[in-house]
Amino acid sequence: MPLRFLYNILVNLAWTGLHMLAFFQPKIKLFVSGRKKTFSLLQEKLSLNTKTIWMHVASLGEFEQGLPILERLRSQYPNHQIVLTFFSPSGYEVKKNTPAADVVAYLPMDTLSNVTRFLDLIKPELVIFVKYEIWPNYLAQLKKRGIPTFLVSAIFSKRQVYFKFYGGFMRNSLRTFSHFFVQDQNSKDLLQSIGFENVTVGGDTRLDRVSEILKGDNRLEFMEHFKNGQFCLVAGSTWPEDEEILINYINSVQEAIKFVIAPHEIRPAHVEKITSALQKKVVRYSDREDKNLKDFDVLIIDTIGILTKVYSYADVAYVGGGFATGLHNTMEPAVFGIPILIGPQYHGFKEAEDLVAKGGIVPISNNIAFNELMHLLVGNPAIAKEKGAINSNYIISNVGAADRILDHISEFL
Repeated sequence: MPLRFLYNILVNLAWTGLHMLAFFQPKIKLFVSGRKKTFSLLQEKLSLNTKTIWMHVASLGEFEQGLPILERLRSQYPNHQIVLTFFSPSGYEVKKNTPAADVVAYLPMDTLSNVTRFLDLIKPELVIFVKYEIWPNYLAQLKKRGIPTFLVSAIFSKRQVYFKFYGGFMRNSLRTFSHFFVQDQNSKDLLQSIGFENVTVGGDTRLDRVSEILKGDNRLEFMEHFKNGQFCLVAGSTWPEDEEILINYINSVQEAIKFVIAPHEIRPAHVEKITSALQKKVVRYSDREDKNLKDFDVLIIDTIGILTKVYSYADVAYVGGGFATGLHNTMEPAVFGIPILIGPQYHGFKEAEDLVAKGGIVPISNNIAFNELMHLLVGNPAIAKEKGAINSNYIISNVGAADRILDHISEFL
């Protein structure tokens, strides 16, 4: 049985199965119901006589990588309309109103009928996929129609199917891309090892994105009051494994340190669990009004959208997810020139691997390692400053990926 035929059967079966799961799982329900609206949304918002650029991302992280490119396309090609599609609800639901695109929608499932209908409707002049998104039917049809298609901020590893003896079907999908912009030399070498020469080491566009943070206004009045000039640890996007280590340290430390915890899960029950485990004076962001914040030791951020600015007040940052769930964004605190602590599972995150090797990010594996490292950084400002400078210099020296990509793809517009 040809693999493409089998793939099409599996995609259709998956779509049927997702309809069933949608009755029980809210996130899957969004995944299914949102896709039912895609075609009507495109018909309503697209201008038929305007040239279109289409970018597809998986979720929020890939959107952040694509955003510097979208912003430059917006500026340089104001007469084009931009269609942005998401695979995941966690990206779409947060960014569905972004001004970076004219239309934001879920990507219809990769069935033959959906692909034909979608491309007939948007008629893209140029297509950009971000990082990992490889959809065989979409890519085959784009190639057949002669539409320039690019994969940007891509990163490859030997463990991926493209480099296995049985990976021919997916390797053929890679052959549909006009050009690859990869994050590192290793990715380029891997692609060349299977016969691809249309590859440029362009870097990671997220570094362009985070470098822009410093140009904005990062002041937060409540953080000014809370920090009150004291040493401050900001722990962002934490999970229970991270919080156990943080709580142990906070409860035992004797030094005058301020702590900010921004948990990944901000449901009241979870925030209450953190609060009740702490033996210091705790205030929640949602309950900060009419309180003298300088009198509190711990501030819990039980909202979304302000963590980046909160990092600007940190003397040390801890980024969660490195124990089980997947490391969160280390670039946002790095841009502020502060040392960063993470859990032990950071492999596969290139920027974290780079900065661990350089010494700006330090992985810890347990309470003891965390406590010892914090003791070192609190007691030795020069060491903390040196590690922070490694992080900020890394970002400064690696910006420009979006401009390099635009210089190339502009030849097709």
